[in-house]
Amino acid sequence: MSEQSDSKQAQEGTAFSREIGTKAARKLKAQRNATPGVWFGLGMMGLVGWSVAVPTLLGAVLGLWLDNRHPGQYSWTLALLMAGLVIGCFNAWIWIAKEDQAMHEEQEDTGDNDD
Repeated sequence: MSEQSDSKQAQEGTAFSREIGTKAARKLKAQRNATPGVWFGLGMMGLVGWSVAVPTLLGAVLGLWLDNRHPGQYSWTLALLMAGLVIGCFNAWIWIAKEDQAMHEEQEDTGDNDD
């Protein structure tokens, strides 16, 4: 009877020590990865904006150049502007999906989902 209670206390002690170890590791990781500030968020929004704006503007400039060199029935400017916009939006979507996946993997590593 005494051996059973001793082994049960030992199992509870190891489970408790594992939980304490997990929480300590989580706190240390949180201290290393400080919460990003407002400037970090604004910078990320700027990156998304530039990833859409740059291909759109490049498409428009290339379209203007082509319209001046080879005028035709259809506008190269509008076509390449739309193509640049679609490429930019696709680029931003891929970038945001990667960031979202990285955030979820980090949350799973720290075990933040069980709260």
